[in-house]
Amino acid sequence: MLEFIQTLLRSYQRVLKLNPYDASVNKLYPQCIDQLILAEALLRKNELRKHFSTLPLQIAVIGPTQVGKSTLVNALLNNHSAGVSPLAGYTVHPQGFCHGLTVQACAGLQNYFGRFQQLTQAQLSAERHDCYSLDELPRTAAWLPECVIWDTPDFDSIDAADYKEGVLRTIALADLIILVVSKEKYADQSVWDIMAAVAALNQPTLLCVNKLAPGTETMIINSLRDKWQAVRQDQFPDVVPIVYRKMEHELNWPEESRQFVLRLLDMAARRKAPQMLQHYFQQHWPSWLAPVYAELAAVREWQELCERELQQAINQYQRDYLNHPQHYVTFQNALAELLTLLEMPGMATLMAGTRKVLTWPVKQFIKLGRKPDRLSESTQEMQLLAQLSEHFLIKLADHLLDKTSQNRLTGWWKDLALLLRQQRPEFLNQFQMQINDYHQHFKLEISDAAQQVYQKLEEQPLILNSLRATRVTTDAAVIALTIKTGGLGLHDLLFAPAMLAVTSLLTESAIGSYLKRIEAELKLKQLRKVQALFNDLCQSRLVSLPLGLTAQQHFNITLEQVQLAEQQLTEKKHGLRFL
Repeated sequence: MLEFIQTLLRSYQRVLKLNPYDASVNKLYPQCIDQLILAEALLRKNELRKHFSTLPLQIAVIGPTQVGKSTLVNALLNNHSAGVSPLAGYTVHPQGFCHGLTVQACAGLQNYFGRFQQLTQAQLSAERHDCYSLDELPRTAAWLPECVIWDTPDFDSIDAADYKEGVLRTIALADLIILVVSKEKYADQSVWDIMAAVAALNQPTLLCVNKLAPGTETMIINSLRDKWQAVRQDQFPDVVPIVYRKMEHELNWPEESRQFVLRLLDMAARRKAPQMLQHYFQQHWPSWLAPVYAELAAVREWQELCERELQQAINQYQRDYLNHPQHYVTFQNALAELLTLLEMPGMATLMAGTRKVLTWPVKQFIKLGRKPDRLSESTQEMQLLAQLSEHFLIKLADHLLDKTSQNRLTGWWKDLALLLRQQRPEFLNQFQMQINDYHQHFKLEISDAAQQVYQKLEEQPLILNSLRATRVTTDAAVIALTIKTGGLGLHDLLFAPAMLAVTSLLTESAIGSYLKRIEAELKLKQLRKVQALFNDLCQSRLVSLPLGLTAQQHFNITLEQVQLAEQQLTEKKHGLRFL
């Protein structure tokens, strides 16, 4: 599951980066990216707790810029460990303070933060955002238990996009969230966007309103309640109001509010994390996978288009060749080979030599003045197959053009059309090579058909002798006709009389039904071979064409990846099963 979420997150980030001006992408994808960062962090946290059952409690202090987060952290710790500054954006890294703990007691946080590097506070640099700090502190606040308190960057400034991932990872790690706002910031939309984003985590939360003017506490708290209930379904949390006093230079955590922290920490220690994790995934899964499902639907639609056009090409091949009374000549070729097998022993050499002499001038006449033509050397069937393959690709390109005007995944269909146009010459060239191979190899099937008929004739001596006699008589008539006409027309007339005579005798003989069966079997073999040709073009090249979009502006997550992830999501009742 972790691997799938990381793949999905990278896909969202890539698509958002490559489509900066797409309104729908810019509106929805940043929200999904934040949720996926949280999801990855939750998965890592679950693994962390499996291996470190005694992981200390984690408190994350979060809030917009310049509300006093670092100052509040110092107040909780009762020291000055967190750096403070009047300048906005001073804190740009998650900074953890191990209160009464050693850093070793927090082993495993490096695995949790993933690509983020663990440093000390003194080693942090504003030039890098892919790091966090962890420092040991003595137990300076007697009322606080041993825990790690995190000071976090803001999430609302212009630069927050650069370090927001660290904030989200820290939020997901936390057992207790302390949201700090001020009288100037509590109504900011960014505050309630982040609270809505983490609502599904259902974490114990405490609100702290800093820099309040005396006498405004009730009004601010009531306004906070309204805003909370507008974006959250859980109970409105406790609020710690801190009134600004000019003469006080340090913030003091109100003693009467310490019980809030302790109660929430106790609640956090008893929470069942796997159930919360499952709930979070189930709540967001449909929205995360929506663009992936849309692409998968487009892939299925593309496959259906290919299969439909493939079937039409096969049907046209059957209509214009296999079932065409004038164009189908494959079985006639088998009968032509049968004529050779029917030649009388001792006369075969003489007849073959005579044909060779007679056909030479005709061949030269046909070649005279003609330029080499590749198609002229091919059969009518080969030409038809080449035409069908080209027409097949043209129709697919037309369908893609129609899809690009439907305003649904327009970019996906447009890029697929471009990819098809780029690879079309290669497809046609490969298909032509396969046609040539098929034509050469199918000659063996034709010879086998002729042999089967001849073997059947050997079982019928009377029919065989009659056919041989007809064969010799017809050859003699053709030779005489050829000599009389000076060889002209030999190309058309050489075998026609023999074939007509032999075919008539075979059809009217006792093996007439056997002859029809051989012809039907030959047609079926031919149809299957041609189907295999088109299936190879369709299945191994065209159907998989969307895989060529991987490096472009699309998700390209396969159905198998989604199904595996969904299986892991649902196969355990009380939690996820992880890779």
